[in-house]
Amino acid sequence: MKLRTAGEYIGLTLGCAVTALALVLFLIPNKIAAGGVSGFATVIFYVANIPVGLTMLAVNIPLFIMGFRRMGMSFGIKGIYGAVALSFAVDFFNPRLEPITTDPLLASLYGGILVGVGLGIVHRSRATTGGTDLAAQLMSRSFKISIGQSLLIIDFLVIAFAGIVFNIELALYALLSLFATSKMIDLIQEGVGYVKAAYIISNKTDEIAKAIVEELDRGGTVLKGEGIYTGEERNMLMSVVSRTELSQLKELVHQIDPHAFVVVGNVHEALGEGFKKIDGHN
Repeated sequence: MKLRTAGEYIGLTLGCAVTALALVLFLIPNKIAAGGVSGFATVIFYVANIPVGLTMLAVNIPLFIMGFRRMGMSFGIKGIYGAVALSFAVDFFNPRLEPITTDPLLASLYGGILVGVGLGIVHRSRATTGGTDLAAQLMSRSFKISIGQSLLIIDFLVIAFAGIVFNIELALYALLSLFATSKMIDLIQEGVGYVKAAYIISNKTDEIAKAIVEELDRGGTVLKGEGIYTGEERNMLMSVVSRTELSQLKELVHQIDPHAFVVVGNVHEALGEGFKKIDGHN
């Protein structure tokens, strides 16, 4: 347990460092305020010349106080550590590093992607950096709306604020960056789809199942179904395989039953039974 906790704090620290680099190298110098506390702090930096990290910390302090009062310790000590670590990292890197690009399109895309990588690592470490996540939880409880809706409202308000202070074009770039961030977080959280699920409808599911076990060393599940037009009971075999095994699986099915109906879909993540452990560690 101690080793796992230490690993989570290492991941949280790494994620905060990556997020801070994205802000310093791409977003802050190009005035791209892509939602959240960091976006708000970016606007304040250009309006009042207050360091971004300091503003982020100042905004997080009352949020955590309200969080303690309303939710107790439900968001955890790691959230406080994440908020402090990210704020410190931003103000540490900012005077020491030069922006990689001054092109707002490149900055919004690569900055958004890198922020997504950093926050994805943070979330996989079962942690948060406070800020928007905590504000969304508080808003959700106060106004009885979902956390997803709360996040959308907060990000929209921050980007609208940036559009008023800077200009509409930079607000549009911020939206693009926010989209890239959300997609990259999903990618880090769910995986890149290297696993495939095959649904096989055949009169020879027993033979196919045996071949999958013997030839691919994979398992499967037989599901009972009924044809829509014929009304006949049919068996459907579901098996999850890697991309490299998919062509072999299709060949096995074709050899046993050339008339089998096969549906193949992407699987973002597979846990247990020859794949990753359920706790998320390889």
